[in-house]
Amino acid sequence: MKKRLLILEDGTVFTGTAFGSDKASQGEVVFTTGMTGYQETLSDPSFYGQIVTLTYPLIGNYGINRDDFESITPAIRGFVVRELADQPSNWRSDMSVDAYLTAQDIPGIEGIDTRKLTRIIREKGAVRAILTEADAEVNIEETVAQLQETPFITHHVREVSPKAAYPSPGRGKRVVLLDFGMKHGILRELNKRDCDVLVVPYNTTPEQILALHPDGIMLSNGPGNPEDVSEGIETIKGLIGKVPIFGICLGHQLFSLACGARSFKLPFGHRGGNHPVKDLCTGRTDLTSQNHGYAIDIDSLKDTDLELTHVALNDGTCEGVRHKKYPIFTVQYHPEASPGPEDSNHLFDEFIEMMEKEAAKENQYA
Repeated sequence: MKKRLLILEDGTVFTGTAFGSDKASQGEVVFTTGMTGYQETLSDPSFYGQIVTLTYPLIGNYGINRDDFESITPAIRGFVVRELADQPSNWRSDMSVDAYLTAQDIPGIEGIDTRKLTRIIREKGAVRAILTEADAEVNIEETVAQLQETPFITHHVREVSPKAAYPSPGRGKRVVLLDFGMKHGILRELNKRDCDVLVVPYNTTPEQILALHPDGIMLSNGPGNPEDVSEGIETIKGLIGKVPIFGICLGHQLFSLACGARSFKLPFGHRGGNHPVKDLCTGRTDLTSQNHGYAIDIDSLKDTDLELTHVALNDGTCEGVRHKKYPIFTVQYHPEASPGPEDSNHLFDEFIEMMEKEAAKENQYA
């Protein structure tokens, strides 16, 4: 078995066993706490440019199947696990994680102390790192210097958003889905409710969107810093007040920025399927699936037309907002539960009800 190194920008070096692709790969190391759902994690576009660490110690035991992908092409830069199952056992399994990553040209490393790595990320925040083969030619000092000089990526959404619009037909309400790096679970939930969905690129103009005569607009999840997605912010500004809107994760952040709020980078992000969120309107607490490195500053909502609707019980950060004047609400977490609990799946039904209510108003005055 080949040895592989994970070298962090602070000089920490982990030595483990290689799997997946043989190539070297550089990215930002993050961790996610889900016990299951590694296939959805591997294929989540919100992990673009990142080397993903799984905190659960045994990964791969149920293999990779055809049904649980969140995108066609994975966007992660590397995969880090404590122990990889090389003989998956599940009736749906088509291949092992090793075979999948090899086919997708993504390197992985197993056999390292993932608890130590997670503690480093919790203390120092997400850090730049490189996965490379362990051989005599690797100069650790030069590699660390290179990592420290490498700028962080700022074009995440451009890389994962589609280049052209496409339909996902239904006979119900027409929804234009603005794709900033959509998880297919969101599309599945809309299709399940018979929505006639048109998926459009992140840089589609408000005029082009409104010309499609949508009953509602979905703002998808996606990777990176919301402040880098200026096109999306400007588009959302042109849509506010025109049609009902539902935003998820990055879509929530971009909508909040479009309304005048501010965002900030979390120390190590929220990633996993076990994050408790309190609904301030009902008092209900849901366990949620999350994957983001930025959050909206609650204090910055005071001078906007937004009201806080949800908070994270772990750290008190903003998890949802609602517009005071228009039929628009957004959440930071993933109600489509891919992967994770389905506690907040009802939000898609609320979106449908909001569109029906607005359509009824229009018909009343037609």
